[in-house]
Amino acid sequence: MAPKGSQRIVKKVVAENRKARFNYEIIDTYEAGLVLMGTEVKSLREGKANIAESYASDEDGEIWLINSYLPEYLQANRFNHEPRRRRKLLLSGREINRLRAGINREGMTLIPMKIYFNDQGRAKLELALAKGKKLHDKRESEKERDWNRQKSRLLKGNA
Repeated sequence: MAPKGSQRIVKKVVAENRKARFNYEIIDTYEAGLVLMGTEVKSLREGKANIAESYASDEDGEIWLINSYLPEYLQANRFNHEPRRRRKLLLSGREINRLRAGINREGMTLIPMKIYFNDQGRAKLELALAKGKKLHDKRESEKERDWNRQKSRLLKGNA
């Protein structure tokens, strides 16, 4: 049993953008709610979503998730959703202003990192304010990752 003052945060990750950290330098992350239809939530619970090619954009003072793929829920009938529709993100006004400033002034992009269900069962999106990496930065991070892998093999072999 957990102590009285502590809260246990449980995240059931549904979809993750694994290439985002390789292609972008993550500056800041935000947690956003998603405006979803009932069939979209059921489809998410099956765990077949894809956010690898999606991005978020600022339109009319609101942030929208574009090009994310939530497959149709097979048990639904005519009330099913469109798989690649735009979905509104729920953020506070202060967070939206901060994101808009990063996009407009500093030329950053909004990258969805992962979709998960929080401990209350609500679908959330981890949104990152990121700057695109150049080719030499990608090579550098790949070298560093290979060196860390090789270093751990050497240490494991000696121990």
